[in-house]
Amino acid sequence: MRYSTQIKPISYLKAKAADVLSELAKHRKPLIITQNGEAKAVIQDVASYEETQETLALLKILALGSQQVERGEITPVTDVVKRLRSQEASP
Repeated sequence: MRYSTQIKPISYLKAKAADVLSELAKHRKPLIITQNGEAKAVIQDVASYEETQETLALLKILALGSQQVERGEITPVTDVVKRLRSQEASP
């Protein structure tokens, strides 16, 4: 994705806030807001933000799992299956 087309000054956001929100929802591309020529913020639609947060959560889970494997904190799958089956059998 080329961000060069998605850079606008803060004055643009102030003047066209409703249009910006509409475009964000329609195209689902983040918008970089500048102030005094420097990038200061990134705005995006809520659906994209939620997807990003879900992806980050999954990556954190994977990283934690990798750390546990490295430390040898693993349980053989047969033990897990036995435990789950015993829980099913219990009322």
